[in-house]
Amino acid sequence: MSDLIVATKIPGAAVYGVEQMSYTVDGVSGKDYMAALSAASFKEAVAIEQALSAYSEVVRQRMRKLEDLGDVMAVLNTAYATLKTKDMESDDKTSGLSELQTARNTAAKYGITLTLTDGNKMTRRNLMNAQNTVQYATDREDNDLKQDMVSLNSYISKRDNSYSTATKLVKKGLHAAEGTIGNIG
Repeated sequence: MSDLIVATKIPGAAVYGVEQMSYTVDGVSGKDYMAALSAASFKEAVAIEQALSAYSEVVRQRMRKLEDLGDVMAVLNTAYATLKTKDMESDDKTSGLSELQTARNTAAKYGITLTLTDGNKMTRRNLMNAQNTVQYATDREDNDLKQDMVSLNSYISKRDNSYSTATKLVKKGLHAAEGTIGNIG
């Protein structure tokens, strides 16, 4: 058992040859086995709840990043639409979109470099490279988000299971106490 629950033998107390134990639960002595298990289950549920809130923040940050990268990709696609020729080999430049500077700053926040030339323009080659880079980062982040969501669901299931176990143990203890009181009368 952990430091949360410390079992000590009750001197001279044995039932059918089995030594009886007293449990100290979270610093409170004189508890029975059911109280010890209930306390442990509730403590586990609370610990999982705390980890869950931290993990939820990670998921929110990933979702924010995906949204930002989607905005950058939308600006890049708009810039691509402003190219004058359809010749893939030309070094045509986009029109000077003010949104490209904002997209550049947003991309830089995530370690992606968008190369702008004279003002807010990009060459076709730089634009295509930027689109590929942003798409790769978006795909990678999306995959990581999916894995995080599976882990988050697992944490939620563990937390719910711990609360359920603790509740069942408390109900069993109450039922046993009611039965004992009923037998006395």
